[in-house]
Amino acid sequence: METANIQKSHFFVDISVMLGRSMRHIFRSMDTIVTVTITPIAMMLLFVYVFGGAIETGTDNYVNYLLPGILLMAIASGIAYTAFRLFNDKQKGIFERFHTMPISRSALLWGHVLTSLVSNALSLLVILIVALIMGFRSSAGVLPWLAVAGILALFTLALTWVAAIAGLTAKTVDGASAFSYPLIFLPFISSAFVPTNSMPTAVRVFAENQPVTSIVESIRALLSGQPVGNDIWVALAWCVGITIVAYFFAMKAHRKQG
Repeated sequence: METANIQKSHFFVDISVMLGRSMRHIFRSMDTIVTVTITPIAMMLLFVYVFGGAIETGTDNYVNYLLPGILLMAIASGIAYTAFRLFNDKQKGIFERFHTMPISRSALLWGHVLTSLVSNALSLLVILIVALIMGFRSSAGVLPWLAVAGILALFTLALTWVAAIAGLTAKTVDGASAFSYPLIFLPFISSAFVPTNSMPTAVRVFAENQPVTSIVESIRALLSGQPVGNDIWVALAWCVGITIVAYFFAMKAHRKQG
């Protein structure tokens, strides 16, 4: 029992060291966070001030309707950097170097994953501040906001493990980050920008049964103080399911690193 506790202690110490290493890279290059926020903020400005008046959503405040999808778009953009950093560590032989040291084999990988959660949270905070300036308002209390934060964190975790697979298996740096492009545009084929009932039948069926729609609807309901219904359970099921599957394949790819 004592040996197991010591091993667990070393595991968490190792992860904290790897997290500190990855976060130093982030803070030395803050352009990563800036780059992640630029496109979602530009999209929010474009849709609110250019297209917003022509889009019928049943609400007078379009930025309130739009914000959940913009946040998910930012997360999908941010996790590409996780794949990029993992690919660089693999190419530079960092994995092999750390594997020769008396540290947990998965600590380096977990360091990148936790860094993704922190850096994406900072990006989302910047976007939220801009949304407030643009007129976003919420009647939600503390618990709904915590629920929103939990959903966003879980969605980030799920996509980060997908990014880990790409970073560990890609043959080129472009291949490591290119996987995120379909994820960035997935909110466009959902209820993030317009209600799904305005879409053609085939597109509507896809939009209503892909992960982003249930997540967007859950966050939107929570922020507006409306009943969430079954959307939140569908959203959580998607996030947990993607996390479990992606984690399995990411760890499998990690073990092949030596």
